[in-house]
Amino acid sequence: MTAVSEKHVDTGATAIESGPVPRSPKLSRRPFLVVLAAVLVVAGAMAGGLLWASATKAGEVVVIRQNVARGTVITAQDLGTIRVGVDPSLSTVPSDQLGALVGRRASADLTTGTLLAASQVSETVVPGPGESVVGVPISPGLMPVEPLASGDAVRLVHSGELPSDSSPTDPVAAKVLRVTPGDTQTVVDVVVGADKAVQLAAWAGSGKIALVLDSRAR
Repeated sequence: MTAVSEKHVDTGATAIESGPVPRSPKLSRRPFLVVLAAVLVVAGAMAGGLLWASATKAGEVVVIRQNVARGTVITAQDLGTIRVGVDPSLSTVPSDQLGALVGRRASADLTTGTLLAASQVSETVVPGPGESVVGVPISPGLMPVEPLASGDAVRLVHSGELPSDSSPTDPVAAKVLRVTPGDTQTVVDVVVGADKAVQLAAWAGSGKIALVLDSRAR
């Protein structure tokens, strides 16, 4: 009986053992996160829509067509209307109120092409007929600590020494127009009768005026 010998030839190749194929791991699903993501997408879309709508919302407002000096009576030719995007922080006058503005006075200088604000129009102008505005510097201690407001009724008293040959003067009644604090004095612009303006201006030059705040009850 002849023996058969087997020879194994090394070809340098590596044999790959066959076996079961590994499965890919399954991603765990979290329904809560899916719903939350959908809600955020919808909310973002709604917010963007609201912002776009507010930015593009337009309305008819009053615009100044020609320059108007402060104190001048406003005419129909001075005003017009324009359709613009309305910013809630911007003070404007709706176009349907244009007719009511005619005949009133400009309380500030109005410039061509700008939108009109309600605060720029008044029934009266300051100072009015027979009135004057005088700026009065008042030192600390000669006026109340209570803050002054526009429209306050006050009396102004000369606190310095008067010349020996002059007679005592009565206080000057006035109304506060505006208050401008300074480093050493507070300047109070007051509206007084035209016949008292020169006298009060002379007092103001001395720097010795006391201010009395009268009742605010109306």
